[in-house]
Amino acid sequence: MNDNIFGSLARKRILSFIIIGFVALTIAQLFNMQIVNAPTYAERSDDNSVKPIYETAPRGILFDRNNEVLVGNKPSFTLRITPSEYKDTLTPYIETILGVDSGYVRRILKANATYSKYIPRRIAKDVDFKVIAWYEENASKLPGVDYVMETQRDYSFGVMGAHMFGYAREIPMSILQKRKNEYSMGDEIGFAGLEKTYEDILRGKKGIHYVLVDSRQKTIGRYKSGEEDFSAVKGYDLILSIDKPAQKAAEEAFKERRGAVVAIEPATGEIIAFTSSPQYDLADFAKVTSYENYRLLRDNPDKPMLNRATTGYYSPGSTFKMISAIAGLEEGLIDETSRTSCSGGFQFGDRFFKCLHVHGSIDVETSIEKSCNTFYYSLVNKLGLETWSKYAKKFGFGRKSGLDLGEEGGGTVPSTQYYNNRYGKRGWTKGFVISLGIGQGELSVTPLQIAQYAALFANYGKSAKPHFLKAYVDSKTKQRTDVKPQYYDIGISRHSFEIVRHAMWRVVNGAGTAGNIRNPELDISGKTGTAQNTNGKDHAIFVGFAPYDNPKIAIAVIVENAGFGSVAAAPIARDVIAAYLRKSLPNQPLTIAEDH
Repeated sequence: MNDNIFGSLARKRILSFIIIGFVALTIAQLFNMQIVNAPTYAERSDDNSVKPIYETAPRGILFDRNNEVLVGNKPSFTLRITPSEYKDTLTPYIETILGVDSGYVRRILKANATYSKYIPRRIAKDVDFKVIAWYEENASKLPGVDYVMETQRDYSFGVMGAHMFGYAREIPMSILQKRKNEYSMGDEIGFAGLEKTYEDILRGKKGIHYVLVDSRQKTIGRYKSGEEDFSAVKGYDLILSIDKPAQKAAEEAFKERRGAVVAIEPATGEIIAFTSSPQYDLADFAKVTSYENYRLLRDNPDKPMLNRATTGYYSPGSTFKMISAIAGLEEGLIDETSRTSCSGGFQFGDRFFKCLHVHGSIDVETSIEKSCNTFYYSLVNKLGLETWSKYAKKFGFGRKSGLDLGEEGGGTVPSTQYYNNRYGKRGWTKGFVISLGIGQGELSVTPLQIAQYAALFANYGKSAKPHFLKAYVDSKTKQRTDVKPQYYDIGISRHSFEIVRHAMWRVVNGAGTAGNIRNPELDISGKTGTAQNTNGKDHAIFVGFAPYDNPKIAIAVIVENAGFGSVAAAPIARDVIAAYLRKSLPNQPLTIAEDH
């Protein structure tokens, strides 16, 4: 018997026809779906496509120590272009309505050419409503152009603080490649100042809203009625140690001057006022800043982008005499009764180092009060370079302080090794050291370092690392976290400080060089200085603290090319101190003399 699983030949033929028919029908259906009705099925399929829409988180707000807003946020319109849809023929119209130069749009698109052409590029931020009105009237004729409402920084609260606050900008490709798990194209990132230092807590968390889109990426509804959406969370607010009235006084004083002011709370290291002049307008960086604008700032001979307060190097002049005095007292070379004879200068070998006056027999307190050079020429000669250098470094000179701003210089404190490296062992003499006693020579410091120096005198050698951040606040829970100061003690006797501090009080309140800022309500102590400048007129310096018995503020002021510290720098220090302490002086108007 011939077994066959299909049975008879007839049954086999019938089954074959059925199989062939089924295959043909399947092929026909596939052809119909994939070729004939492909657009319909594609649209139906894409009806269920889910697209995430990201919501930018507002950055945290910056407050001063009294909860006054320094830097806020505001809503603004941003005009965008999506290259995949955009037509170059529209560029002249876009540039005309924006009021920018020809080539502006092309430069921005070129700068972002490495990104996907389907991702919108910001062309202009904080645009005027007339631009939005123009777009709405012509939207159908502007493929690839749109606008969004975004949050941007608001600098309208009465202080500039460019070098302190810094700015945020769109993340460049070089940084995005390193932090692609944290940021996306178009995100903003802190790029300078405190915005950069505290980027991780200022930036907040982006929100996501899911929508359904069709094949043309047109939104056709919300995904799951928004059940999986979550809103953006604003970044942490920062409570800074800055005092707004003191900051405004510092900035006002430097409107037409170059230089810097740094004021510190002696006991905590908190920065009370901080300005570098000239400044730049932070509002320009809140927009889409062109390279041309940046170049103009960079090439400006007044260097507005230079942070003079932390990276400007200056000779400290006579304000450095207190270092030599402390060193002499601590080393036992002098005491409060020791006297030096000043006949108008100091003879060292065949060179005569001049003093501005003939002071006669003079002790250490009077030498500071009268700013006698001869006393310090003689003293540093006895101290020697290495001992003098050791005490300069005790006060924080020659190194960075660790300020929470990032951008900082350490300056130069000469030593034997320094001179040997620079001139060779036989290329310099002890005469190089004599000028260091009065803060001249190859000695460079920053205004921040001088302010911290003043804080150490105010608080008898005890202070804390300088810093801006006082606390940060969770924008959602409102929980506040206070920053603990990092205290330190430079290990110098209270007795030595008492002698030098009283001498500083006499500079202002006795017969010293800063009598023009004397004010009983303020009770300022300080020291004036005139810093040598090889490129023009000398710089004016003042360093001090107030009040004498319970110091609340220490300050350093440097005014470039202004001559004597008593004339140009001391009155600015007085005004900033007055602004900070005024709240504790009710019904006692300050009688402040005019600067001459």
